[in-house]
Amino acid sequence: DLKARSIAVHLKRTIKSGERVLLVYHAGVEFVTAFFGCLYAGVIAVPVNPPRPRRPLTRLESVAVDADVCAVLSTGSVMADVEKVIKKTPRLEAIEWIDTDKIEINLAEKWQKPLIGSETIAFFQYTSGSTSVPKGVMVSHENLLHNQYLIKTAYNNTENSVHVCWLPMFHDMGLIGNLIQCVYLGTHCVLMSPAAFLQKPLRWLKAISKYRARNSSAPNFAYELCVKTINDEQLKELDLSSWSVASNGAEPVRYDTISKFSDKFSTCGFKLEAFYPCYGLAESTLFVTGGKVADKPLRLDLKAEQLEQNRAIAASEKDTAVLTVVGCGHTWVDQKVEIVDPETFKKCEPDRVGEIWIEGS
Repeated sequence: DLKARSIAVHLKRTIKSGERVLLVYHAGVEFVTAFFGCLYAGVIAVPVNPPRPRRPLTRLESVAVDADVCAVLSTGSVMADVEKVIKKTPRLEAIEWIDTDKIEINLAEKWQKPLIGSETIAFFQYTSGSTSVPKGVMVSHENLLHNQYLIKTAYNNTENSVHVCWLPMFHDMGLIGNLIQCVYLGTHCVLMSPAAFLQKPLRWLKAISKYRARNSSAPNFAYELCVKTINDEQLKELDLSSWSVASNGAEPVRYDTISKFSDKFSTCGFKLEAFYPCYGLAESTLFVTGGKVADKPLRLDLKAEQLEQNRAIAASEKDTAVLTVVGCGHTWVDQKVEIVDPETFKKCEPDRVGEIWIEGS
């Protein structure tokens, strides 16, 4: 909190309220203090993934231009990694780079609360860019608080709901669903880097076991990786009985993965009903739908050929081409979801595939 306030005071000296700054950090508390420092200053944070050394800064430059940023917040180590590449990127070289590690913490004494309201923009959340050019979503304080309430309600979260998270903080599932949710709840959050998980997936489950986490989220591939890489001997090190909300989202949820993970880790106290398939996206702040905690995940076997024709028809035992899909729950509070024909703009019949249209705060 003191570091965040000191960063805010430093920013206010040269940056006006409402202006944008890039946040370029590896996983760690440095990102946390910079992000809240921006909120404390009324400056709009634009979190992005840190580039790899000696790689082109194409995405970074694209976001910097689109958001019209006036500065970059980072650490000395990240800046040293990309220093040579920055010189070949005119847009990034032309703006100020601020090493937040060097900001004196005693500046915190001079902090003054910014003038903000429900419609004030809190930060920009950029989409991954996996399907098109990254798009920036303007997230207001009201959007953020509303979505935090949705997540708390759907997950039955309390101030005792310990989280373990290795998801990147520039991604909305890590930032909004874990870091900010824990601040919103006033609960304990254990952070680890994505690299630490990818190098050794066992570390994630050991952290859940050690800190008695109730909540931990990941895309489907992460659960699949744990099944493939953790051996029977390592299972003896784990106690996953505290893990009652294992969110699965951000990419297609596969029932085969849910089944294999539940079977393998049942000896460690993990239960099938702990799995929580959910759906969200940056354009809706984050959370859109999820089921009830402690309900077993819903599956539906569909005729694959019919699905290719945008028809959802339940398969029978005689069908050979079958695709199993997983239910991602329902809306919560005042959110509305309709499945709509993108050509006629009319609501689809129950057996038709269409676009997902969302409305809410």
